[in-house]
Amino acid sequence: MPGENLTRVEAQERKSIVDVQSYEIDLDLTRGDEVFGSTTTVRFTATPGASTFIDALTRTVHSVVLNGTALDAATVSDGVRIQLDGLATENVLEVVADAEYTNTGEGLHRFVDPVDGEVYLYSQFEVPDSRRVFAVFEQPDLKATFQFTVTAPARWQVVSNQTTPEPVVDGETGTWTFAPTPVLSSYITAIIAGPYDVVRSDLTSADGRTIPLGIFTRRSLTEYLDADYIFEKTRQGFGYYEEKFQYAYPFEKYDQLFVPEFNAGAMENAGAVTFVETYVFRSKVTDAIKERRVVTILHELAHMWFGDLVTMKWWNDLWLNESFAEWASTISTAEATEWTEAWTTFQAMEKSWAYRQDQLPSTHPVVATINDLEDVQVNFDGITYAKGGSVLKQLVAWVGIDAFYAGVAAYFQKHHHSNTELSDLLVELEATSGRELTSWSKLWLETAGVNTLRPELEVDADGVITSFAVLQEAAADYPTIRPHRLAIGLYALQGGSLVRTDRVEIDVDGTRTEVPELVGLTRGDLVLINDDDLAYAKIRLDETSLETALAHLSEIADPLARALVWGSVWDATRDAETSPSDYVRLVLDNIATETESTTIRTTLSQLLQTARSYVAPARRASTVTEVGDGLWALAQAAEAGSDAQFQFVTFFAAIASTEAHKEALAGLIDGSVALEGLTVDTDLRWQLLEGLVLVGGAGEAEIDEALAADNTANGAQAAARARATLPTTAGKEAAFASIVDSADQPNAIVRATTLGFQHANDPVILQPLVDRYFSSLTGIWESRSYHIADTLVSGLYPAGLADQALVDASYAWLEANPDVPALRRIVSESVSGVERALRAQAADER
Repeated sequence: MPGENLTRVEAQERKSIVDVQSYEIDLDLTRGDEVFGSTTTVRFTATPGASTFIDALTRTVHSVVLNGTALDAATVSDGVRIQLDGLATENVLEVVADAEYTNTGEGLHRFVDPVDGEVYLYSQFEVPDSRRVFAVFEQPDLKATFQFTVTAPARWQVVSNQTTPEPVVDGETGTWTFAPTPVLSSYITAIIAGPYDVVRSDLTSADGRTIPLGIFTRRSLTEYLDADYIFEKTRQGFGYYEEKFQYAYPFEKYDQLFVPEFNAGAMENAGAVTFVETYVFRSKVTDAIKERRVVTILHELAHMWFGDLVTMKWWNDLWLNESFAEWASTISTAEATEWTEAWTTFQAMEKSWAYRQDQLPSTHPVVATINDLEDVQVNFDGITYAKGGSVLKQLVAWVGIDAFYAGVAAYFQKHHHSNTELSDLLVELEATSGRELTSWSKLWLETAGVNTLRPELEVDADGVITSFAVLQEAAADYPTIRPHRLAIGLYALQGGSLVRTDRVEIDVDGTRTEVPELVGLTRGDLVLINDDDLAYAKIRLDETSLETALAHLSEIADPLARALVWGSVWDATRDAETSPSDYVRLVLDNIATETESTTIRTTLSQLLQTARSYVAPARRASTVTEVGDGLWALAQAAEAGSDAQFQFVTFFAAIASTEAHKEALAGLIDGSVALEGLTVDTDLRWQLLEGLVLVGGAGEAEIDEALAADNTANGAQAAARARATLPTTAGKEAAFASIVDSADQPNAIVRATTLGFQHANDPVILQPLVDRYFSSLTGIWESRSYHIADTLVSGLYPAGLADQALVDASYAWLEANPDVPALRRIVSESVSGVERALRAQAADER
């Protein structure tokens, strides 16, 4: 019988046979710490006499009854699927099974709080993991209603998609019988249970309904929960979306639950959104993280319409969920909250992610080819999210914002509670905008790759432009030349600032587009293609503009324009057109006055990557020292208590490499060194300790002492990361073994360990693990769940070596293992990053 990897062909065949009406799911969460009881009753129609299967990942199937006839469970179930033969027109299936709790963040995750020993559960079903909890036709186009009954300790909170009913209590046990949901895809159903604390409120929807609101967190984190602020952002999002989408919130309540050991940022379960609990801030965080939380809150809220109310038919149109939520959350953050520079953040973070992903060998169209579940698992990437959101921003510029929203409103009215594909959306947007979008879609959504745009201009002796053109290039492997709606800005130095003096907005098409609108204008000091960031394209600066940027980047008055220039120089560095050493100097000379937190965060991350991997190997050690010295100097000079000061300190700790750095970190930890306005709280203390471990100033004893003082889930993760940072081959081997040789560690510890494993100033300590890494890959892929396997394969790849030997070993493994596409994709992406580093190193040597 076929395994866990459902194919699109199988899904299409099953859809042609089956139509599902309802599920009744009875879960017993009182059976211990390994399994729970799962009884599923499914009502569905089918082609008479046909055969199909239902998905059910179980430990034990006790009984299968189809239309009143008991089937031999041992024969029809293999622990993954249950075979169903001889179907009637109308069918009732009952499956009684034991299902397993997980520690991987997939299915029904079980967590024990080290602070108080309390047990917390939450579900995570996207992409194919509701089948780990109940028997289900696990594909998005077989929507149905879901009625949950849950038995659990009576003192627990139990939350699902519908309003939580009063439990029937029997001694210490309670039974909650929820009302049926509206028709949903199975992956957005949810169960969250445990002694969560809750804060409640409500709001009035556009249609006059009162929508109950709840915010949940573990008891040991409740003191840090800023519920009023989260409610405020939620209300702002509701108001914005209901007005723009012209469709009232489609569910009866809206709970937001911060859950432990969560794999992603959040999950859009209908009316019961789960969030990673690092968004409950127990210590100081950057403004970038605060803003990211707001964007995430509004991203998940947008999914209540894009994804939950209207759902893609198959995962090739996953972008209809994620790209729209990405775009909608950014524009709503910018227009409905205090984070008005959200588009600058989008440029600095999301677009950087998209451009990087779109230049990997695994790049794919926004509307991707998805042949099976493994394909979709690896497609939650920078194309589906960030490029898709960027392309939608370009589409809005192309058709106009009013026409775009009108088309979206018509789309919801026509397709609510059903499944759609790309053409369904384009029809509505064509009707409201009057634009023909089929050609646009083929170029932007159905082809891969990113274009590069360059200015070509001539000026006279007075600096007046006499000719101007935009040149467009495409990668050889992805030669599509696309239309772009974009702006061009001219900037001049005035009173110590670079300010925009002129702007034109044009359509660029073809390899060369003349821009007569700029002829006769003074070129100024900086020419910026794609000003205001309307288009999705890499941009290049002309020679004069690059010289201006290197000398005066910090003086650009507009934060979005600054982010575009930062991004342009970074792209040129990654493409080996600009010296990595020049990029290091650019950052250290200009970052001090940057005002946007995410721009600082992204740029400093790129700075550390450049110092460790992109500069020529002969100057790597001196550059690492230079960067550490520079960041410590920036921290000492920064405004007391500022976000910049905080970031300079944390990035300094992340690249500390000398005795002086060791002394500074030790002094910050013990209080003998102080920076005005900087409080060394719990999480910052961990970051400083990890830096001290990196530079050889602390070890196992200090880590154990810190964990004893912070015996929490966060503390355990930080300790795992610090241990894996130990700067010796033995330390790296121990970290590798701790998560590869045993499956006992939960997902959060696995991830933290991989982050520490990668943390090294001298990559030579990773060299002895190269053979072990490649020899472990097949076993990891075959024995672990998808998320854990992905984390291990990508997180333990010894990328820091950045040498030809690693490239050769990678290609040798790829040649020897042709039959595992999803695993090969992860390895090929990793080696592509090393090849890019080698090209950058060569450019740095020139």
